[in-house]
Amino acid sequence: MAKEAELVFRTENPVNFEVADAASIPKGTVLKAADGMEASAATGDEDIVAGIAAAEKIANDGVTKIPVFRRGIFRMHLRTSTTAGQSVSTYADAGDTNDLVPATSTATGAKILGIALENKDDAVGLVELNVGANNNAYA
Repeated sequence: MAKEAELVFRTENPVNFEVADAASIPKGTVLKAADGMEASAATGDEDIVAGIAAAEKIANDGVTKIPVFRRGIFRMHLRTSTTAGQSVSTYADAGDTNDLVPATSTATGAKILGIALENKDDAVGLVELNVGANNNAYA
C-alpha cells in the first residue's frame, strides 16, 4: 500500500481489535473503530480512529484479531498545509486512505488521530499517534 504509516518510535505495545475475517489490511493502515473494539480501514474524513495496523491482515485467513498501535511516532502523509503542533484527523477524498489533514474545529475525542510534529504540505512528516488528543488547533 502506498502511504502506509511507518513506525519510527514505539512508545506502547499494540492492543488487539476485532476485525472481519474477509478483511485485507496492510501493515501501517490507519484504522477506524466501531462498537465492540472492531476495526477496519479508515475511509472517511474525521473517522473515529482505532489506531494504526501493527501487522498485515490477509483476507479469509481465519484471523479475526489485529494488533493496533494507539501511541507512537510515525512517518505519515500530511495532505494539506499542516503546522507542527496541530491536531490531525483522517482524510479520504477520492479514496485516498492514510492521508491526514489538520483537524477541524468540530473534531473531538477519537476523531483526533494525533499531533503533527513537522510543518508539511502534501508530504510525509512525523506525527505523534495519540488517539483522542485535545484538538489544540482551536484551543
